[in-house]
Amino acid sequence: MKIPFGFTFAGMTAGIKVKRPDLALVLSELPAVAAGCFTQSKSRAPCVDWNQKRLPRTDARAIVANSGNANCLAGAEGEEANAQMAGSVAAALGVPVDAVLTCSTGVIGVPLPVAKVSAAMPDLVARLGPDPLPTAEAIMTTDTCTKMASREIFLGGDRVRITGIGKGSGMIHPNMATMLAFILTDAAIDAEVLDAMLRATVDDTFNMVSVDRDTSTNDQVLVLANGMAENDPITRRDSPEGELFAAALAEVCQELTRAIAGDGEGAQHLVTVTVRGAESRDAARALARAVTESNLSKAAFFGTDPNWGRVLAAIGARAAEGGHRFVPAEASVKLQGVAVFEHGKPLPFDADALRALLRGDEVFVDVTVGAGAFEATAWGCDLSYDYVRINADYAAVLVDPEGPVRRDNRLDNKTPELKADTLVQALRYIERFAGTRAVVKYGGAAMVRADLKDRFAEDVRLLQAVGLRPIIVHGGGPEISRTLEQMGQTSEFIDGLRVTDAASLRVVEMVLTGQINKEVVSSLARAGAKAVGLSGKDGGLIEARKLQAPSGRDLGYVGEVAGVNPEVIELLVGKGFIPVVSPIGLGRDGHTYNINADTVAAELAVACGARKLIFLTDVAGILAKGLLVSEMSAEELELRMNDGTVTGGMLPKAQAILRALHGGVETVHIIDGRVPHNVVAELFTSRGVGTMIRAGAPKEGEEVPMG
Repeated sequence: MKIPFGFTFAGMTAGIKVKRPDLALVLSELPAVAAGCFTQSKSRAPCVDWNQKRLPRTDARAIVANSGNANCLAGAEGEEANAQMAGSVAAALGVPVDAVLTCSTGVIGVPLPVAKVSAAMPDLVARLGPDPLPTAEAIMTTDTCTKMASREIFLGGDRVRITGIGKGSGMIHPNMATMLAFILTDAAIDAEVLDAMLRATVDDTFNMVSVDRDTSTNDQVLVLANGMAENDPITRRDSPEGELFAAALAEVCQELTRAIAGDGEGAQHLVTVTVRGAESRDAARALARAVTESNLSKAAFFGTDPNWGRVLAAIGARAAEGGHRFVPAEASVKLQGVAVFEHGKPLPFDADALRALLRGDEVFVDVTVGAGAFEATAWGCDLSYDYVRINADYAAVLVDPEGPVRRDNRLDNKTPELKADTLVQALRYIERFAGTRAVVKYGGAAMVRADLKDRFAEDVRLLQAVGLRPIIVHGGGPEISRTLEQMGQTSEFIDGLRVTDAASLRVVEMVLTGQINKEVVSSLARAGAKAVGLSGKDGGLIEARKLQAPSGRDLGYVGEVAGVNPEVIELLVGKGFIPVVSPIGLGRDGHTYNINADTVAAELAVACGARKLIFLTDVAGILAKGLLVSEMSAEELELRMNDGTVTGGMLPKAQAILRALHGGVETVHIIDGRVPHNVVAELFTSRGVGTMIRAGAPKEGEEVPMG
């Protein structure tokens, strides 16, 4: 992040929410030129009126924001609470109250516990520092991630920085600035020029995003420019310096816009729609937004359905509403770059291949509506089941007499009938798996992201709690590579296998057994599970022998499994412990060997008589033409290996899978470890979420449960 000179940031928990940070502060060291754009809603909050009356100005000093409570439609008490919040900041900082800008976001119609805000202010001021992350975290509501962006430019040789902090996930619809955004810069710029730049930028960025067609009551975009870069002041928008600054400002705002759209409540895909060939700028903007606002189009994107008809239906309806020219015979449509409609006629395309492309994180829709000179881009997201869940829960609030807003858990995210059906379905699998062993190969992003580590640990604890006997084998290739690089050693790979000499072997063993293994055990302990870390060398668990590369080249101390002695595993499982195994083996020659974790997991599953082997990866499962294959037999997997469908990093896993199935393991599951609780969803639901490989093909008429 490129942080402008002269700005400090703070965030903390003041008690507006039950636990999460809810009070944020931004301070400019010097009086700053300030401008803003505001929601056009007539049900707006006092903070919007407070700021709009005071902007633009040249002596702004601070922005204070609370989350969890919109302080909106709360009557005269709400106006007084907003003024008191500004006053407490002014008093704590020793600045004029009119130099303090206020923002609130959260539940509407609930009194703001302003006494808690005032009481927290001295502590908040004491926390001011150079890192904007606490501020970004403290303004989040239903956001799943913080949103920040920055750019650095040079104006006449002077370094100028622009930083943006935003929030927004739901109640997002173009009608000014549908969220909160704070844009901070150390540039010297005229107030009127800054105000005009902001309005133009907002029009092409924040005003072109829609998540749910609901305009918020509290939305604001505020910009502060304190001049500490000491550049020659920008006094004209059309000067070279003005153009350069405006471009950088637009980039920051567009990055925040995309982040907000991509983090739409319940969203799986960021949707980018570009309309070209319109008769006017307004027409291009309206028609692009029509697609991002269409519930039918959004639902199709969620289902990865290449339904271009919904796109053109939305554009046609909006053209009629706005009186814009649109002739279908002149239109063309591309989805993910694939032409599906051209000059008024549908085009043949590979629907399965396009569905695969639509599974990506971002969906691109390009529409040409004519031969006009204008184009526009709008951003949105898909419409998922979770959008309804989030917003049904969001309204189910209980107001604590002391101020915090709590959720009413009785109004949880599913109907009683659906919850009962899911529970009965899960109980059938729980009954079936009770007392059986399952080996989990733990790897990928699930081992790296802190939130996924905790959820994986919770899943494993739950598996054990319902009678399954989990055994974990972990990898650690990326961490090994990072550690070797930090020590000045480079990693050499032959035929996809890491060459491990004596020096790097010590690092490999240190990382796998001394670091990662202990971290996994600790994570399980925090989740309430009893786990014991093991190296494959412990108790003679894994006997190794030297492995030669397929090309015949020497790999050093890289091994393969020569044998497994499961006694220590059986002892731990019998005592209620979860074994956590690092893939290190000991050879009869007395040497230590680094072994592929997939191979260790397969051999351990066979030796322990496990019914299930689960691979956590960074892909959804085995794909064919980009589509997930939910279930296949060992024979089908071999065919896909031979025909080139299964290649690259999936090939070693496939070989390990076949070894496990041939050795007596009933089913092997490949699932996406990046999705929270996927282990539970795969094992305890009928459809599962990844790819299940069975030892044999199902008999005709046999039910094929994913569990």
